[in-house]
Amino acid sequence: MKLTDIETFVVGNPPPHFGGRYFVFVKLTTDGNVSGIGEAYCVPFEPHLVAKMIEDVFDRYARGQDPHDIETLWRRVYSSGFTQHPDLTVMGVLSALEMACWDIIGKEAGQPVYKLLGGRVHERLRSYTYIYPREGDQTDVYHDPDLAAERAVDYVAQGFTALKFDPAGPYSAFDGRQLSLEALDLSERFARQLREAVGSKADLLFGTHGQMTAAGALRLARRLEPYDPLWFEEPVPPDAPEEMAKVARGTSIPVAAGERLATKYDFARLLDCGAAAILQLNLGRVGGLLEAKKIAGMAEVHHAQIAPHLYCGPVVGAANIQIATCSPNFLILEGIEQWGGFHAEILKTPIRWEEGYVLPPTEPGLGVELDEEVAARHPYTGTMLHLDMTGHPIG
Repeated sequence: MKLTDIETFVVGNPPPHFGGRYFVFVKLTTDGNVSGIGEAYCVPFEPHLVAKMIEDVFDRYARGQDPHDIETLWRRVYSSGFTQHPDLTVMGVLSALEMACWDIIGKEAGQPVYKLLGGRVHERLRSYTYIYPREGDQTDVYHDPDLAAERAVDYVAQGFTALKFDPAGPYSAFDGRQLSLEALDLSERFARQLREAVGSKADLLFGTHGQMTAAGALRLARRLEPYDPLWFEEPVPPDAPEEMAKVARGTSIPVAAGERLATKYDFARLLDCGAAAILQLNLGRVGGLLEAKKIAGMAEVHHAQIAPHLYCGPVVGAANIQIATCSPNFLILEGIEQWGGFHAEILKTPIRWEEGYVLPPTEPGLGVELDEEVAARHPYTGTMLHLDMTGHPIG
């Protein structure tokens, strides 16, 4: 079996844009006419250039190769251009290609990917969602703790047992910093009012995006501890796990991190210094499914858990489901509400969500198929990045 063809899709995500402005998908096809799909997460270039990067890497390292040879493909791409370092751009590209190879491998074997990576451990996967705004909101749910508490009650009624929110304010290219007293007060109000609203029916996941220094994060953590969050997410920038470890040692709240990391090498540093108890690897950036399985195994040794991250499209979501299903130390899965809306429309068969849990698929491969007609009707024509940081210091 040989890989022969590639097609990329830059798909605009319609309003309300939950999951980002667009999704970058790839389809690989073999000489036996078996196809697999993948998705790249948050490569920091405009998406049409990202699609060309994916095509370039395919032509250099994957065309004409057997998709089963994941380790060979991985090492060649990881070392491309004399790099051999966790480069987030290269790893986003590689993740999409590797994901599509696994989809092909599973289809050839007639098995879900999780059956080929150790087998099914979990019958269903606990999921969480951000507290998202709704059309017609009179205030901003990200800054109004009263509205957020009201919305949290609605989500619990749907079946969710964990909710994420991030009221600490904008994140900047000049972080970390000390949060203002106003931001600290607002964060504490959110935690208090959400806990009062949901009681013990739902875990609270306090999200931040590396805004703080370790000292600043500990100031915030002391305010949050009375409300018992399940985690404190990426409190300091991801480039200094030793600083994040200071936060982990100084608070009773488990620290979660990993959205902006790639490869076992990044995660080994995180684990070795005790910086995080919960790893939020994103399958569209971390280096693919096999790399994620290795990281999950490393985490087991440290008695750490995985909580796959999702703020992109449903193909990464499908890969997250595969790795979660076969990992003994899986904790919880990020979704975007109930996996409906455009995340369902872009797939021929939506991901199955019932009463707070995702049900792993039994179909071969990743268990999802891209609806190419829907993709063709929603081209993204802009040049913006998937996510942006504020470009000036925040006082």
